[in-house]
Amino acid sequence: MRKTALFLTFLLALSMILSACAGSTPTAVPAQASPTSAPIEATSPPSEGKVELRMMMWGAPEELDIWKQIVADFQSANPNINVSVEVSEWESYWTKLKTLLAAGTPPDIFAIDAPYYLDYQTRGVLLNLQPYLDANPHVLDDVYPQTLKAYQTAEGYFGLPRDFQTIVVFYNKDMFDAAGIPYPSPDWTYDEFRATAKALTIDKDKDGVIDQYGYATDLWDMELFWSEAIWAFGGDIISPDHTKTLIGSPEARKAWQFIYDMMFVDKSMPDSTTAAQYGGDLFQAGKAAMTTIGHWAVPGYAEAGLNFDVVPMPVGPAGRATSVNSAGFVIAKATKNPDAAWKFLEFVISPPAQTRLAELGFACPVLKSVAESPAFLEQKIKINHKVFLDSLEFARMKPVFKGYDEWASVIGDGMAPIWAGEEADLNAILDEIIPQADEVLKQYNP
Repeated sequence: MRKTALFLTFLLALSMILSACAGSTPTAVPAQASPTSAPIEATSPPSEGKVELRMMMWGAPEELDIWKQIVADFQSANPNINVSVEVSEWESYWTKLKTLLAAGTPPDIFAIDAPYYLDYQTRGVLLNLQPYLDANPHVLDDVYPQTLKAYQTAEGYFGLPRDFQTIVVFYNKDMFDAAGIPYPSPDWTYDEFRATAKALTIDKDKDGVIDQYGYATDLWDMELFWSEAIWAFGGDIISPDHTKTLIGSPEARKAWQFIYDMMFVDKSMPDSTTAAQYGGDLFQAGKAAMTTIGHWAVPGYAEAGLNFDVVPMPVGPAGRATSVNSAGFVIAKATKNPDAAWKFLEFVISPPAQTRLAELGFACPVLKSVAESPAFLEQKIKINHKVFLDSLEFARMKPVFKGYDEWASVIGDGMAPIWAGEEADLNAILDEIIPQADEVLKQYNP
C-alpha cells in the first residue's frame, strides 16, 4: 500500500505508554493523515520473569487504542509475556525499520505491506513460520485464501496477513440525486462508468472552471485504478516470473487510453495538480461524485459528513477485476523469543483480535467468520460493507515481487507528468518507462 501508498500516508505521531492492563476502544490499520512526527510508543512496564516483545507497525493514532485492547486481551491469557507496541506514520516507519535491521536490533514483530514482503523475506531477516503452522495445521483454516497467497514461498510462510483491502467504487449519493442519475448498478460496465462520470462533471457557474468532477483518484500507484482497468481490458501488470513489465501490451494500452480520455477528452477526472488543491482526495472534499479506494477510507469519509455508498468495480471487455492487498505481520529471525512472538502473532489472527480490528472500520478481517459477522457487516457506518468481501470473487493479488518499491517508482514517477495535466504522448511515455522498469526487474530477478 505506497499505501497505496499515496494519498494516504499517516502524518501523526505521539508518544504514549501502554500498560499491561490498559483498556480502551477499538482501532486498526490503513488510515488517513494528520500532522506530527514522533512514533507512538505503547509499552507495558518490564516485569521480572516476563518475556519482553517489541512490536512495530505503521498506522494512525486511533489504532493505539485497539492495540491496547488486543495486547491487554493477550496478556490476560499469557501473563508471562509483555508486549510493547510502537506505531509510526508510513514513511518514517520504513526508514526506522531499515535502520534497526541494519543495526541488527530489529523489533521482534513488525508489520509488512504485502508488496514489500519478498524484499525482506529474501534478505534472510524473517523467521520461517512454517514449523509453527505445521504444528498447528488448522490455524489458517478460516483465513481467506486470497489473502495468504502473497506470503507463500517455496520454503513456507514467513509472514501472515492481518487484514485486507479490496478496491471498490465509492459514490456520493447526494450528487447522484441532485443530477437525477440512478445509483450505479452492481453489474455496470466501464462504458457506463465513463458516461456516468461525464454526466456528473459540472461547471456550475459556467466560468470554464469545473466545480464538480465525476470521478477522482490517485494514479501514482497501481492499486486504486489502473491495475483494475488493465486487468478488465485483458492485460496484465508483470510476468509470472517477475522479469517483464507487461503494462505496454495492446490490451493494457487500451486501459491506459481509457483513463487518459477520461482526463483529457471528457475532462471528468481531475489531474493531480488540481487534486492537490483539495488535499489529494476530491471525493472526501466533496468535489467528486465517485472514487475508487479501499475500506480504509470509510471512517474518514463518514467523518467528513459524506452521504455515500459503494458498488463493485465495473465490468470491462475481458471481465471484472479488482485488486486485493493486505497488511501483515512478520517475526524477525533475530528475535530472542520466537515462541512468544509466534503466540502473539497467532492471537492477532484469532477471532477475538480480528473482531476488535473489525470494529475499528479501517480494514476487512482476514478471518472469514469474523468478516461475515455483524462485527464487520453491521458497523455504525451504514454502507454495503459486503461489497468488499464479495469483490474477492474477482480479485487479483496486487503483485508481490523483489524490487517492487523501485519498480513502482519508475512507473509512478514516469507517468506522473501526464497525470499532472501534461497532455503528452501516452504511448511514447510508456515506451520510455517500460524498459527502465524491466531493468529494475533484471537487477532483482536475474
